[in-house]
Amino acid sequence: MFDIYVDSAANLTEDMIQNTGIKVIPFTYTSNGTEKLCFESGVPFTKTAKKFYEDMAQGTEIKTSLVCEANFIEAVTPSLEQGKNILIITITAGISGTNLQAMKACAALKEKFPERQIYVADSANASLGEGLIAVYAAKLRDSGENIQSCVNWIEENKYKLNSYVTVNDLKYLRKSGRVSTIAAIAGAILNIKPMLKADSSSPAKLTVYGKERGRRKSIEALIKGFTDNVIEPENQTIAITHCNCEDEALSLAEKLRELGAKDIVIEYYDLCTGSHVGPGTIALFFMGKDRRNAPENSKQ
Repeated sequence: MFDIYVDSAANLTEDMIQNTGIKVIPFTYTSNGTEKLCFESGVPFTKTAKKFYEDMAQGTEIKTSLVCEANFIEAVTPSLEQGKNILIITITAGISGTNLQAMKACAALKEKFPERQIYVADSANASLGEGLIAVYAAKLRDSGENIQSCVNWIEENKYKLNSYVTVNDLKYLRKSGRVSTIAAIAGAILNIKPMLKADSSSPAKLTVYGKERGRRKSIEALIKGFTDNVIEPENQTIAITHCNCEDEALSLAEKLRELGAKDIVIEYYDLCTGSHVGPGTIALFFMGKDRRNAPENSKQ
């Protein structure tokens, strides 16, 4: 047995954490000058996230900080001292420096614990795209697979985890630098909703692949991404995350059930990456076609 760690961008639900024993290392954010944790064990995430996105909608300035090398070392050292090997799964290096910090921590810890196996895996995803990868790894571990087999599985399958996102307000993407100020203003006037997905690059990035006019069409585009790419929806966990728009997330889930999905998890979007896409965002995660084999959609 070995311990699995994720950063809090993995967006794991309370049930997932309890059922798998995955340990969460939190990102931090600053709201009105006060630093807070993006995840706290024992604190209901729904309550925290709801207030977070309500504050954002009211104009509160939010800044997020990555998980640094020292945070990783402090978090995983107890497992190593107990004689356990560890696997750290992180948000894609394409949108956060957290993976690099985990790699630095790994190198330092290998010197201190040379007898232990310590691995860092880039999930090539964010939010529950990262989280589902970790859950699959935990299931493999609990079925008897060793740590190397789990790392190999992640490397072979992480680009099969498809992540599709629709953003309700372009101003948050403008702040994060993903769209220009001019494009954001024009998009707001025309009611344009950008569509994003985890792409096929290495490291993977969250890229704008399309634009839809109006909320209804943008959610229909999420469904199209699902129908075009999902494989055996009835035999997997589908995940939906949202930035304080639960009713729409529930409606999306019902449509996915009509398309064969049976096990659907709905959760508030993790605070780290959620701060860059903003209130009203909905994201969809599922196992499907390998992103590296599909032609990139350039509908921009």
